[in-house]
Amino acid sequence: MSLFAKKDLPIGIFDSGIGGLTVLRALQQTLPHEHFLYLGDTARLPYGTKSPQTVRNYALNANDILVASGIKALVVACNTATAFALEALQEKFYPLPVIGVITPGAKASLTIPENGPIVVLATEATVKWHAYRHVLSELEPHRQVIEWPCSLLVALAEEGWCEGPLVEQIISKLFSPLFASLETKPACLVLGCTHFPVLKAAIQNVVGDNITVIDPAHTVAEEVSALLTEHQLHRINQSSANTQFMATDGIERFARVAQVFLGYPITTEQVELVTVVPTIISQAKKAAS
Repeated sequence: MSLFAKKDLPIGIFDSGIGGLTVLRALQQTLPHEHFLYLGDTARLPYGTKSPQTVRNYALNANDILVASGIKALVVACNTATAFALEALQEKFYPLPVIGVITPGAKASLTIPENGPIVVLATEATVKWHAYRHVLSELEPHRQVIEWPCSLLVALAEEGWCEGPLVEQIISKLFSPLFASLETKPACLVLGCTHFPVLKAAIQNVVGDNITVIDPAHTVAEEVSALLTEHQLHRINQSSANTQFMATDGIERFARVAQVFLGYPITTEQVELVTVVPTIISQAKKAAS
């Protein structure tokens, strides 16, 4: 394939479901001339309740579809998949550029000129495996990091309950024991789940304007842009770009909920139903037998 043809390929975006659409939205805003191909592994979500090995298998397996479809870069828009499968994906699909969401979010938190603890709001799985703490300990070893589980916010986001007094009351109740345990004001809150950006305004209202709330999606988009520059992969053709969607199950629900995360509606006709063949798992079983 010529370099010119390669530049016109879409950027692949992978998530266990629909939360990664917030990353897609940031990418569309930062890179308006690029094509995108989004895959949500909705048949097997949530990844957060699975073992690290299962998440790795699912991510490697599902991304075979994206890579086979033809992409020029891969964004893993899922914190759990980034934590457990990023290195395996980079190794399997080398030299395809592959980027996750955790390191960009961690780097963004260190740009805040405050000395208080960094608070990461995440799902229980991301908190349990200390995904952000591991990255931040490498970037700034002595920085205090507090990871706070907020899985209930995922349900609010998917139901489209993103603003208003009731939503803010729920957020306030979730945060109450967190802030009661803090000795100093946090430097920032990192939205460590791709569902949470749709609740950013409500979260900001609860914590106040003197605490920065970081949406890693924007930092991810900036890093993807830099990556395209590094590999000379920016699309040259300035004609209108397109975005395609794929899901492994429930395309009706995918299309319905997508509007909450994208800010604009899509139809079921825009979502392709794809089937995942669990080759990696079957091979493992075959080897065991």
